Amino acid sequence: MKSVVFAYHNMGVAGLEALLRNGFNVRTIFSHADDPGEKCWFASVADWAKGRDIPVLSPEDVNKPEWIGHIAALAPDTIFSFYYRKMLCQEILNIPAAGAYNLHGSLLPAYRGRVPVNWVLVNGERQTGVTLHNMVAKPDAGDMVGQKAVDIAFEDTAVSLYDKLCRASSALLDEVLPLIRTGNAPRMVQDASKASYFGGRKPEDGCINWSWTATRIYNLIRAVTDPYPGAFSFLPDGTKVLVWWGVPEEEVSGADEAGTVVVDKEEEKVYIASGAGRIRLLDIEINGIRIKNSAIWQYFRQYKNMPVLK
Repeated sequence: MKSVVFAYHNMGVAGLEALLRNGFNVRTIFSHADDPGEKCWFASVADWAKGRDIPVLSPEDVNKPEWIGHIAALAPDTIFSFYYRKMLCQEILNIPAAGAYNLHGSLLPAYRGRVPVNWVLVNGERQTGVTLHNMVAKPDAGDMVGQKAVDIAFEDTAVSLYDKLCRASSALLDEVLPLIRTGNAPRMVQDASKASYFGGRKPEDGCINWSWTATRIYNLIRAVTDPYPGAFSFLPDGTKVLVWWGVPEEEVSGADEAGTVVVDKEEEKVYIASGAGRIRLLDIEINGIRIKNSAIWQYFRQYKNMPVLK
């Protein structure tokens, strides 16, 4: 079965490997040129394709008439999108006789839209998953072919959860790709009444509100820690403090104003008071210098009066 694939990131590589494993003939891959302003910690679809003599194209706008004609000339039976970052126009979706499919990183209809792996952590979800669905004009709204659930551990970060989703995607595709090849793929209509949609996140969305509960702040920290831009706050003089890691202690209560730095001199630990509980700082960055564990205590010893982060 001939396929044209739109792919990027680790999930793109996982999807492509599943296609080859299940006997699909990948004719051409459309991907993205890496953004020099983005930390590319993930696998390269282009590098993966080089070793397999599969052509890779990276047009700025694949929905232009010349690219639509190019795809039509390839006469694919199927089209797949694995974490490709742009919507495909209806003219492209109409080309393959056996369907156009997208792999989405959530249990649809929940968390339609952008960066679901980050959003489920920000929102403290305990389960997510992956869904293969038919592509339609509306994002992530087409009939589903199959899903695979993934439990979210309390210590999961966006990267560790993403790794889980990649493994779940491989397992899901091994189940449903044979059904697509034989024309027996199921079509499960999404319940629109249960749909939720989330947009993309920007670096400034990592600003910590210390009036939140400690667990809510922790969820933000783990959702955007390395290799993402990081959660942050500011010292009274405006110096930015990136919080790469910290753990919550909800059971602790006190009269400290939210955002106040609290130093435990005996145990050489540093906490930030929150709206309920506190966050123990374990890995921060100030003025480009990474400070971890007891070195954080050493840093804040310079203050006669503990600052309040904003």
